[in-house]
Amino acid sequence: MSNELSKRIANLSPERRAELLKKMAAQKAAPGNTARGLIPLQDRSRPLPLSFAQQRLWFIDQLEPGSPLFNVPMAVRLEGPLAVDLLERSLREVVRRHEVLRTTFREDASGPVLVIAPEPVLTLERRDLTGATPHEAWRLAREAAARPFDLARGPLLRALLLTSGPTEHLLVVVLHHIISDGWSMTLLVREVALLYGAFARGVPAALPELGVQYADFGVWQREWLQGPRLEKQLGYWKQQLAGVPSALELPTDLPRPAIRDGRGARHDMHLPRELMDAMKTLAQQEGASLFMVLLAGWQVLMSRYAGQEDVTVGSPMAGRTRGEVEGLIGLFVNAQVLRTQVEGTASFRSILRQVRETVLGAQEHQDLPIERLVEELRPERIQGRTPFFQVMLTFQASFRGAAIVEGVKLEALELDTHTAKFDLTLQVLETEQGLKGYLEYATDLYTAPTVARMAEHLRVLLEGAVARPDETATRLPLWTDAERQQVLVEWNATRAPFPEACMHSLFEAQARRAPDALAAVFEGTRLTYAELDARANQLAHALRRRGVRPEVRVALSVERSLDIVIGLLGILKAGGAWVPVDPLLPRERLAFMLEDSDAEVLVTQRVLVERFPQAHQSRALCLDSEREALAGEPVDAPWTGVTPAHLAYLLYTSGSTGTPKGTAVEHRSVANLVTHEAVAYGIGPGSRVLQFASLSFDLSVEEIFTTLCNGATLVLAPLDKLMPGAPLPMLLREQGLTVISLTPAALAATPSDGLPEVRTVISGGEALPADVVARWAPGRRLLNTYGPTEATVVATLGEVVADGGVPSIGRPLANVRAYVLDPRGEPVPVGVRGELYVGGVGVARGYAGRAGLTAERFVPDAFSAEAGARLYRTGDVVRWRQDGTLEFV
Repeated sequence: MSNELSKRIANLSPERRAELLKKMAAQKAAPGNTARGLIPLQDRSRPLPLSFAQQRLWFIDQLEPGSPLFNVPMAVRLEGPLAVDLLERSLREVVRRHEVLRTTFREDASGPVLVIAPEPVLTLERRDLTGATPHEAWRLAREAAARPFDLARGPLLRALLLTSGPTEHLLVVVLHHIISDGWSMTLLVREVALLYGAFARGVPAALPELGVQYADFGVWQREWLQGPRLEKQLGYWKQQLAGVPSALELPTDLPRPAIRDGRGARHDMHLPRELMDAMKTLAQQEGASLFMVLLAGWQVLMSRYAGQEDVTVGSPMAGRTRGEVEGLIGLFVNAQVLRTQVEGTASFRSILRQVRETVLGAQEHQDLPIERLVEELRPERIQGRTPFFQVMLTFQASFRGAAIVEGVKLEALELDTHTAKFDLTLQVLETEQGLKGYLEYATDLYTAPTVARMAEHLRVLLEGAVARPDETATRLPLWTDAERQQVLVEWNATRAPFPEACMHSLFEAQARRAPDALAAVFEGTRLTYAELDARANQLAHALRRRGVRPEVRVALSVERSLDIVIGLLGILKAGGAWVPVDPLLPRERLAFMLEDSDAEVLVTQRVLVERFPQAHQSRALCLDSEREALAGEPVDAPWTGVTPAHLAYLLYTSGSTGTPKGTAVEHRSVANLVTHEAVAYGIGPGSRVLQFASLSFDLSVEEIFTTLCNGATLVLAPLDKLMPGAPLPMLLREQGLTVISLTPAALAATPSDGLPEVRTVISGGEALPADVVARWAPGRRLLNTYGPTEATVVATLGEVVADGGVPSIGRPLANVRAYVLDPRGEPVPVGVRGELYVGGVGVARGYAGRAGLTAERFVPDAFSAEAGARLYRTGDVVRWRQDGTLEFV
């Protein structure tokens, strides 16, 4: 087909285009042209096979008998003096004319075959609803639409007449999809109307006898689609779908079930006439159609939501390219796989051109049923997902309007069956008022607000596309000004007071306030706030004499004991910054961390000294062997000149993705953390908080300092008592712990019952599964936290409940801001995935000695008026929820 002819065909409406294709097919079938030939009549005395599409639905029914998912309903409002007997007679005559409406299905030795009844069997069920509300009629209509069919027993068509008054009726006709499609429903109503009028006037109906039946088509299709024809069709689709992704990874509101329940709902939508006309103008400029512009917009939206460039969408084609089948009721519709590359730099115009070529190619190769395509290409099958595509677009150029027959007005209406075959289906109708339709969605995946927002995003996107078609498609707007204000400003309105103080100063304030309160316990040994303050001050004086000042790094490597809190506070009180060094790490890693951090002193214990390089052994201060010397130091705090802007700690990541890097965090960042975490966690005097995490993990910072800066008691324990399973619950009970902070893995391995004192559980460090929430949330507060080391332990947090849903990671902590940005650094609206950037007080200085990496990960904050403000690029993919919380995707 020439390029010019392709353009002219593309500019036709779907109806005109289908008509042209039928004429072309009829021409090919004319005498002298045997490319396809006429559809021959089949011998009804032998078993006849199912068409490819019928066979797929038959197999589905064997797996899920009686599923209403494949019921095809239609409602027709009838107003006027209706002759019910003539209506029933008309319906019965349509069943007589079309064998497929008298067909059931049985299985013999060769597989499923057709069983065609010789006479029509149809009874018009009638219900008198006089005095009932209109809601009752629609309830009964939906009930009829959902009633299952038995493919073996039949009949596979039923009709129900609901009468509300002498001239008010609602006709509900329901067929199984195995014998019908959307085109068929239009034919059925048309034939019923013609027959009703003819019977009322006593004249023959202007309906010619059918030359072939659907069963003839089914046999012809199988015989025709073989050899070179099949190879030609397959060759195109194999090339078109090579390397196609197995799924469009759209984020969902609910966890995707392994088996879909088929329930669905609809959101009505309307694209105004002005927008539709602008879309048509753009289509004409590109030799495309209105459908193609809509498809391009829909695929760009799906790409933005899924974060994928390779997007496949299904779209039905009538499948009636032959003149003989134009007037047949039956299952002809064929779903086409329309694949588009939404590249990040491509303009909307260039994507539209790509879509145009894709659609025209699919139309030229529409003879291959989707069933054969799946059979031949064998795409990866994922439970709960349809192969090739999970999102549909259905476009109609016009709808069945109202008609008047013998004084009775007939108006076909949409009947929402509350089902959904796919994750999402956009169905759109061209009307005088613009594009009207609905977005149908699976209710086990999506909620109504999400789908409503998605429909609005499509409208905004299309408005931008027709106004600026040469704009990069990924830069086109999706959201309204109000939504942008909400996400960027309102949800980041986190400003709150916090003390501009150093961490040890907050602890000292507690020691002055309640000196005799219990600060820390370990295996029967205890330290009050006053005792801990004095011990830390003594260490600080010793460290000062060794040159510790503000910004000086001091390595801390001790076994689990009270030496942890003495060491941390002593280093801070000397003005230094601690560098946690886990003594269990390999010697090579220990040596690297000490050298890379430029630690001037090593605070450790005698039993561990030998693990470190000789150069650092000479700089070691052993808390156990030098205890007597330390006891002689002054117990008051030394003056250091340290400020909240000075370094508090340098914490190294595990280095699993490369060389370990030390993240530098200042005092004020931790001061904000411990002030507002205490409120969120309910930590204060009387609280008993577990110290579970290794010092090498920043969760230890919140455990230790949120406790000691707010007057609570920190409970430390040896490693063997912290093991998930039996030991940990015993420790929790024996120590009367009220607040615990554990990773989801530790929570999953630990029994949650029999812990009446534990009132707050904090989860962090990794994604929190719903089953862990179900075990730990009932009867206590469960908080899910998120935060990279570079954002000072916790950036977002929120309380979660056992509702079966995916737990959110909450909202930003006070004085922390969160932004979800696309690859260009532009914010994305609610529901759209993007990379999480964190700003505010919690953002660390950067990576010590890694200026290049710091510049790469810590970027200027384009959303802040504060000079020098930065954002940390987390690398984590998230999306905003409608309630202002964040969710991993």
